[in-house]
Amino acid sequence: MSLVKCGALAIFLLAASAAEPLSAQPAAARRPHVVVVVLDDAGFADIGSFGGDIRTPRLDGLAAEGLRYTQFHTTGLCSPSRAALLTGRNHHTVGMRTIANFATMEANNLGRITPHAATLAEMLKENGYSTLAVGKWHLAPLHETTPGGPFDNWPLGKGFERFYGFLDGGTDQWKPELAMDNSLIDPPRRPGYHLTEDLVDKAIGFVQQQQSSRPDRPFFLYLSLAAPHAPHQAPPEFIKAYAGQFKDGWDSARVRRLEKMRQLGIVPPGTQLAAANPAIPRWETLSPQERALYERFQEVYAGFMTHADAHLGRLFDALRDLGVLDESLVFVMSDNGASQEGGLLGSTNIIAGANGERPTLAANLAQFGDLGGHAHSNYPLGWSQASNTPFPRYKQNVHFGGVRDPLIVRWPAGIAERGGIRSQFHHLIDVVPTVLDVAGLQAPTVLRGVSQLPIDGTSMRYSFSAPGSASTRTTQYFEMYGHRGLYHEGWKAVTYHEKGTPFEQDRWELYHVAEDFSESRNLAAQRPEKLRELVALWEREARARGVHPLDDRTVELRHVAKLGAPNERLRWVLYPGTPVVNTNAAPDTKDRSYVIRAEVEIPRAGAEGVLAAHGDMTGGWTLFVRDGKLVHEYNRVGERFRLVSAAAIPVGTRTLEYRFTRTGRLTGVGRLFIDGRPVGEVQMRTLPNVLSYEGLSVGRDALNPVSPSYTGRGEFPFSGRLQRVVIELGSG
Repeated sequence: MSLVKCGALAIFLLAASAAEPLSAQPAAARRPHVVVVVLDDAGFADIGSFGGDIRTPRLDGLAAEGLRYTQFHTTGLCSPSRAALLTGRNHHTVGMRTIANFATMEANNLGRITPHAATLAEMLKENGYSTLAVGKWHLAPLHETTPGGPFDNWPLGKGFERFYGFLDGGTDQWKPELAMDNSLIDPPRRPGYHLTEDLVDKAIGFVQQQQSSRPDRPFFLYLSLAAPHAPHQAPPEFIKAYAGQFKDGWDSARVRRLEKMRQLGIVPPGTQLAAANPAIPRWETLSPQERALYERFQEVYAGFMTHADAHLGRLFDALRDLGVLDESLVFVMSDNGASQEGGLLGSTNIIAGANGERPTLAANLAQFGDLGGHAHSNYPLGWSQASNTPFPRYKQNVHFGGVRDPLIVRWPAGIAERGGIRSQFHHLIDVVPTVLDVAGLQAPTVLRGVSQLPIDGTSMRYSFSAPGSASTRTTQYFEMYGHRGLYHEGWKAVTYHEKGTPFEQDRWELYHVAEDFSESRNLAAQRPEKLRELVALWEREARARGVHPLDDRTVELRHVAKLGAPNERLRWVLYPGTPVVNTNAAPDTKDRSYVIRAEVEIPRAGAEGVLAAHGDMTGGWTLFVRDGKLVHEYNRVGERFRLVSAAAIPVGTRTLEYRFTRTGRLTGVGRLFIDGRPVGEVQMRTLPNVLSYEGLSVGRDALNPVSPSYTGRGEFPFSGRLQRVVIELGSG
């Protein structure tokens, strides 16, 4: 065809397109928008409309316009829950037995979603939806979250067209590690910045852009907040609003919340509190100092939750202003029960627990004034138990305290009832088939040439208009770190596993949850035949879903070698301008000898600043120049080993080194060198499991400072010329 004819054809097609009426839109445009909001570590009793005494007016308003599900279930942990939510399949089946950080590369623990389990984003994108992800991902092997990828398991590799958020399980709220699409980026530097506000801003912006440019397409917005996951950090005015509210303590809070649940109809009238979890002290036995500290922990948590609620309200308002809220199927949920990771005393340093240590009461009291600020805090078990009212146990367990969570659903076009309550038994895997049902779509058996696993979930749409109908989900297994459970036709068998003990020694419990909402009456002794039936059914489900072999390891799995993981390399060359490298993808210096070498030029006027740093105020190391001298500081969860060169650094091209020589388990000698000449040494102890949840920076300390020596000096960038940083690791 000639160029003239091609041009004429193009003009004809353009004119025809321009003349096409807007009403002639594809069928996909008439499908509902889909909005899925995930709170992180919120307990069953944290939302006001579910009985909580934390103020959540915007979520309560959403519930008043839709439905609350009181028997909705998760996996008990974040990555597995997100995998189940986004695929409609059970988490072992898709390769996410535990969190992405603990992958072992076994079929049920890949640290990623198998390509044979398409995400909802992939399914909807294939059918004309715009797909937008904002917030926490935590579904990629963390050693893949480098500036160079690979990106197959990042959101854009899993069906989302846009992404803004963070890739790990948690991050600082004031200075988070962030990614935009397939790039690692610095957080905004504006005064008063908070991650929740930023994520909601981006969610609103993504939808506005989509509606401005492609209003003919429905959108799927997946917003996964960092709140209220630790570290608990919120603007002071939100925390101050709760001053004095929790003086009566966690025992009274459980009683008060259960009574409110009864009044709201969230629980059956005869529901009792499950027995208190082991080791939690009665509030009246605590000292005045302990009470004051624990009240403050809960005030911070409540303020964090209310702050998140306020910004979700901004999202709902923006969607309403755009005219799309009432055209949207909206889900709001939590990914698991309230966290047990703060321990009995609570924690002001979440890295300590990951390394098998707990801050003392004195250490927590020393951080009292910074709770809610820059302290990386998590509340004590007593408040976590109150968050999970009326159930036993916590996140990571498969008693209801870990796996029964609030769910709000709003869809005016398909839900006539306002403020309704639904008691059908359902699970995260039921969200995908519900969305597909409402959108009139089928899950593919093959997607882009890859065969697909069948969907495990069942649609919840029947319950939208039938409050009293029987649940279509009659059976669901649970497993997390060896804790096991099975729901079947109103009964539940469950066991709590003591880490490191034989699984055969676990004691199974039995609850008739159709009559015992809170798992408060163990019938194992009275109904042994029923218990045997359910345990046998759990075994059949486990074999079918790829649960075996059981594995109760947690943080120690960080040391398991990952095929192709960059941090298995023994030599790294890093250049200025490199984005912050996720801690799981950075050079692994833990419990081994290593060298950090910086090649620099010092001008006549001198230079100072950070050469390289890994971590933050919770733990890590930093190598920097100050007052003309070379400095290395190692932060072992508050125990600091500081080494300053005896000599100043001469002007000119120099090689600056820190060498750590391991002399025993978690011990060694740190030495500084200038041009190969020793200029100082120190005996020191190191961390076993997690250096920090904040990553590695080159030529600056990009986010939160490792050393208080340069707190208040921003990133403290190196002012001379840094050519490169070389890190060489010993073999272990």
